[in-house]
Amino acid sequence: MDLFIALDVSLASTALCALNAHGKVVKEAKVDSEPEALIAALRALPGDVVAMGLEAGPLSQWLHRHMTEAGFPVVLLETRQVKGALKAMPIKTDRRDAEGIARLLQMGWFRPVHCKSVSAQEMRAVLSTRKSLQQTLINLELSLRGVLRNFGLKMGAVTKIRFEARVRELVDGNPMLERAAAPVLRAREELRKELAGVEKLLRDLAKTDPDCRLMMTMPGVGAVVALTMRTAVDDPERFRSSKDIGPWAGLTPRRTQSGERDVIGQITRAGDAALRTALYQAANAVLCRSAPSWLKAWALRVAARRGKKRATVALARRIGVVLHRMWRDGTEFRFTRDEAMAAMTRHTC
Repeated sequence: MDLFIALDVSLASTALCALNAHGKVVKEAKVDSEPEALIAALRALPGDVVAMGLEAGPLSQWLHRHMTEAGFPVVLLETRQVKGALKAMPIKTDRRDAEGIARLLQMGWFRPVHCKSVSAQEMRAVLSTRKSLQQTLINLELSLRGVLRNFGLKMGAVTKIRFEARVRELVDGNPMLERAAAPVLRAREELRKELAGVEKLLRDLAKTDPDCRLMMTMPGVGAVVALTMRTAVDDPERFRSSKDIGPWAGLTPRRTQSGERDVIGQITRAGDAALRTALYQAANAVLCRSAPSWLKAWALRVAARRGKKRATVALARRIGVVLHRMWRDGTEFRFTRDEAMAAMTRHTC
């Protein structure tokens, strides 16, 4: 008997649902969210597992790896599609979610998600640490600005290096404010040291990775952008065309059509938010600070027609496409069209 298995994973337990080829529920159970317990429960089922699906989430890639090593045909399901399908159910429980995922798997109405390699997940963990430290540092500074503003003490525009001196200058002579600011400034200094250490680690990782070094030949692309692209895509061969990077990163316009109504709105913001942010930051760097290149000239022409904001989004999308093509072809960035065309001619000959 062929079985379609669905796992609705939570932190402590996992709801398991098994359907046969005719859509009849064969088995429902609740199992601990541990690979050993899940593998034992799956092997006890009466039949052959044709496909097993679980919604992409925090524990999914870890479980996917163990299930694959155990020999099960596992697929990760795209979260937005699963959520949209399960919204039709009037009662939402883990058991019903597992059954809904199993029926999506049986019908084939799902979009598979790539399971990242262990090295990509490890690099992503370092990038997440950097983002957390950076955001905490920003929140501390904003909090201190707000506290001082209550007493009419305005920080004004100040650099990160001058921030501490400016705070001490404002609170000088007020013992209570000095005591309030001192622990925040000490915590800020420690956070800056830790952030500097993580950023040095990221630069070292990018230098030792040949794919990242290749991407960093493009203007506006540094260690963080290159590593974010490297860890988000993981395997460049899983995209048939480099143009698929734009929709996958959520950088293409949303469209709603019904009858005579056809609305083209803002970008979809689907996919990896970290990659989308990194590409947008790279686009800003190209427009504002980089050396002249065909890519910058193209973006400036778009800005003249459609405005800078739309040009930045369009440039972010194109940077993703070009980075993917560079990665697949193993070629460095060409600053002029003539160089690019000459390289293409040599490649085809």
